[in-house]
Amino acid sequence: MSTAELQQVPRLRRGFRFQWEPAQNCHVLLYPEGMIQLNESAALILQQVDGVHTLGEIITALQAQFPDAPDLADDVQQFMEVAHGNFWLECK
Repeated sequence: MSTAELQQVPRLRRGFRFQWEPAQNCHVLLYPEGMIQLNESAALILQQVDGVHTLGEIITALQAQFPDAPDLADDVQQFMEVAHGNFWLECK
């Protein structure tokens, strides 16, 4: 992962909202056309996405929460690539 990638600040795209959905018993991304159910790992990552913290800071925070997790940085980066590719996130 390059230094430039670590300095990017991800945020939810306009029109998307991250929230807990009791009826689904999971976190979801809501958007005008529907809803995306998230697994626990995706929800933990998106809880860190606030439009202020860089990708590097998000990875550091998650590594502090889960010090025994192997290859956490790679997993977070892969999720961010999928989320960006699906237009859930944008980076500044």
